[in-house]
Amino acid sequence: MSFELIEVPLSDRKLVERFIRVPWYIHREHHLSPHWVPPLLMDRRDYLNPDKNPFFKHVQAAFWIARKDGRDVARVAAVRDEDFVKFHGQPTGYLGMFECPDDPALAQALVDAARAWLEARGCTAMIGPFELSMNYISGVLIDGFDRDPGINMPYNPPYYDRLLQGTGMRKAKDLLHWGIDPQRPIPERVARIAAKVAERRGITVRDMRFDDWDAEVLRSLEIMNDAWEKNWGFVPVGREEYLHIAKDLKLVLEPGLPIIAEVKGEPVAFVITILDVNPVLKKLDGRLFPFGVLRLVWDLKVRKVVKGGRLILLGIKEKYRGQGIDTLLFLATHRAAQRLGWTEGQIGWTLEDNDRVNAAVKNMGGYRIATYRVYETTL
Repeated sequence: MSFELIEVPLSDRKLVERFIRVPWYIHREHHLSPHWVPPLLMDRRDYLNPDKNPFFKHVQAAFWIARKDGRDVARVAAVRDEDFVKFHGQPTGYLGMFECPDDPALAQALVDAARAWLEARGCTAMIGPFELSMNYISGVLIDGFDRDPGINMPYNPPYYDRLLQGTGMRKAKDLLHWGIDPQRPIPERVARIAAKVAERRGITVRDMRFDDWDAEVLRSLEIMNDAWEKNWGFVPVGREEYLHIAKDLKLVLEPGLPIIAEVKGEPVAFVITILDVNPVLKKLDGRLFPFGVLRLVWDLKVRKVVKGGRLILLGIKEKYRGQGIDTLLFLATHRAAQRLGWTEGQIGWTLEDNDRVNAAVKNMGGYRIATYRVYETTL
């Protein structure tokens, strides 16, 4: 049957609201997904508001919803990120916020709309899907459908991989998501060697200070932009955008989980692990009001239903790699998780071909729980 693509200007908040709500159709009506965790509607509204999200200062973007039989059934975005183009020296655009029923013709129309829009703006390639860029939620789940996703990780029906490949896109890179048991004892030998390395090389590990949060965040930004400079797909993050992201992260942090490593007083590495509040968010169905806030506080503070977290960021300045700092950060995070009584832990994502990081995760007892895929195509 026929469908209509409707462009969604971000200035039209009614259309934006319809765009935001498309995933409810996919996961609640078209493909029943018991593991899907609805995002907070309030958060999505702010995310797609250029007046509130600094990301839009360095991008051009377009959004569409697909309407069929009187229903909004699919959506897609196209993004040209000027920071990516400048940093990588190539005009590559993003496929974003892809949601679609199991309809190959509709999937093709969505991808073609993004493709044509990017091509008209000088792009010669397209990668994705991302939420809006690789600095946010990335990829399509291709295995690990039997569990709820970790916080800020995507969840989609299994047919997405087939749909996207059917449009002519091909695999660009797989992203690995790891599980770890926080209550697993740390091997005494590992802890002993790590302590000796820290003493010999003058490495200290400390908690990031919440009372000096913005300054601490900017220290971690300097490290990240150095550490990830050569990573596939990485785009340096600006101060304003990173502070905006970190402001939201602070809501899902516990003392002892954001950590900085220093060598003779110089910040050289950091790690951030956030609470996996998805078990709570799943009950809210996207709504904090009128009763969602009470349920959130009750579940977090009284019932304490959050039993784990996800390590989302780890960076070590290039000149300090290979000195055991990654192990020190893992150990400090592991001990903090044990103090909190966590029974579940997640690490990732990591790039499939980042052998050094993946080996370190395995050495700490990590095991694969999901794989996400990013696709590419020429224009």
